[in-house]
Amino acid sequence: MKPQLIDINLPGSKTIQIKKLDTAYLTSPLHFHQLCELVWVEKSFGKRIVGDHIDNFEAGDLVLMGPNLPHIWKNDEAFQHEIKEGNVKSTVIYFPPDFLLNLTDEQNILAPTAELIKRSARGLRFYGETSKKVTKILAGMSENNGFKKIIYFLQTMEILSTSQEYKYLASLSFKNQYDEKDTKRINDVYQFLMHNFHRNVELKEVADLCNMTTNSFCRFFKNRTQKSFTQFLNELRIGHACKLIQDESYSISDVCYQSGYNNLPNFNKFFKSITGFTPSQYRKKSKFADSPVGSSPLL
Repeated sequence: MKPQLIDINLPGSKTIQIKKLDTAYLTSPLHFHQLCELVWVEKSFGKRIVGDHIDNFEAGDLVLMGPNLPHIWKNDEAFQHEIKEGNVKSTVIYFPPDFLLNLTDEQNILAPTAELIKRSARGLRFYGETSKKVTKILAGMSENNGFKKIIYFLQTMEILSTSQEYKYLASLSFKNQYDEKDTKRINDVYQFLMHNFHRNVELKEVADLCNMTTNSFCRFFKNRTQKSFTQFLNELRIGHACKLIQDESYSISDVCYQSGYNNLPNFNKFFKSITGFTPSQYRKKSKFADSPVGSSPLL
């Protein structure tokens, strides 16, 4: 199996790279690589898929992803109505999974870091005081050069490795089943669905993207994503509904129709089966959430 590697221009396998994004919108396709990746979203919002986890992201998002974990971040359509530089501001740090482990032979010192890297294989979203501390450090990285950036990176890893303020993203059973050809096909499907989930989507039009029959496509999609096509589409729609429902200017009916459902009973059924709450209960619960509202409990 050959991973589809993105070009992140690392000069060596023992190097870390800190990249500052300041652009109009996110353009990366579904991809995975052999490095760990820490992402802090300073400004932006949209949909995020990490492994088999579908969620919303917004300013303040802090996520650590391990090697070979497929992921894609895509801005919502509303975000792209006003295309201009500076719409997206983000800090991304790439580093080899053994970078920290090679700094010392003291196993007791390395144990928390080794465990962090192991957990990151599923993707981790950090919140609360951990997120506040780390984003403050990351914000200062652009103001310093050279060795100070390494120090800030080490401080960040120390905070993350001892934190309990995190949630797993991908499920425990998720395994990367993609090869290079599969990644392109699934990316085309993800891009199409994230653009069109709010309307009626016919299975055939999605299968046509992959030049497959509907039956072949359904088998292919479930084998690669560990989800049925219907399950994936409903999770994408309900994830969007979770974001809208926190805005009380929208009625439950508004949320229903803007999320791609044609009737309230169907919407209510899927909403409760995925989140564990009715739409009204979720709206009430979100007022007292102790973690960033951009993340919805889909899995």
